[in-house]
Amino acid sequence: MGVSGSGKTTVGKLLARELGWSFADADDFHSAANKAKMAAGHPLNDADRAPWLTALRQHIEECLASGKNVVIACSALKASYRAQLRGNSDAIKWVHLHGSPELIRSRLASRSGHYMRAQMLDSQLATLEPPKHALTVDVAATPAEIVDQIRRALHL
Repeated sequence: MGVSGSGKTTVGKLLARELGWSFADADDFHSAANKAKMAAGHPLNDADRAPWLTALRQHIEECLASGKNVVIACSALKASYRAQLRGNSDAIKWVHLHGSPELIRSRLASRSGHYMRAQMLDSQLATLEPPKHALTVDVAATPAEIVDQIRRALHL
């Protein structure tokens, strides 16, 4: 979890590949309307996010019910979002990819083909409620180093 540009997809895909798990990007669960709103430079509100969170929770429930291990790259910026996604499961582990706003802004500015724009970072940082019960990893490291740190800390 973390703000856009923190490396969630890159790190998540690498971690999933190394573990032999599946990978899901929460961005793929957004409606076309949500993607268009963000592409136009407008932050989503809780009403916009409600169906997205419901769809993600359903995916998580399906994975838990089938015993399927999955890495999900998801912003999950608020504690209430994480609580909804977690449900009653203790099997879910949170990794907060955290970095300086300057580093993340530079990554967003150099990214092409994504609807999330660099100017949206401030709204995400304002919304972010850092998790109390998560592994927090500095994104200044390389993706491979971040994955290694996650695997060691979570005993994977």
